[in-house]
Amino acid sequence: MRLKARFRLLPTPFRSVFLFIVWLLLNNSVSAGHLVLAAIFAIVIPLFTISFRDPQPLILRPGLAFKQVFIVLYDIIVANLQVAVLILGPSKNMRPAFVKVPVDLTHEMPITILASCVSLTPGTVSAEVYPILESLNKGEQPKQRYLLIHVLDLKDEQALIKQIKERYEAPLKEIFQC
Repeated sequence: MRLKARFRLLPTPFRSVFLFIVWLLLNNSVSAGHLVLAAIFAIVIPLFTISFRDPQPLILRPGLAFKQVFIVLYDIIVANLQVAVLILGPSKNMRPAFVKVPVDLTHEMPITILASCVSLTPGTVSAEVYPILESLNKGEQPKQRYLLIHVLDLKDEQALIKQIKERYEAPLKEIFQC
């Protein structure tokens, strides 16, 4: 019972800690007045804004999420080098293209993270996430979602789709269990 009361007071504890720290950093002070004001903001703002939030899936595998951050950072560095060689190299035979990547994720947050991972990697940009409906009846769930990606230099469409699904989407499905 006591644990539930704590979470009602701090519905988003990490956000509360973040607000507390940001207030102190913005004011460049740890005086008693600023500590009290930071604590008030850290409690009141999340309580006031919790009704505006959509429920999101929880990170059920934080260790895998931490590992995935480093995989994406590594891919960003490698892709930067590949794009630099492509742009500055002697051969400028780029093959830009749009690719539809089928997405099996069901929640908006993991889909957004997938699109962000693709967009953060130089040479690719997520253009749109769109559902394909077999009928236009209102309220019908999409049969399949696609992530439309623009690629600077496309060598093999199927290899790119496989890489995105294995390297980014599969871990996200496991992290969020969706």
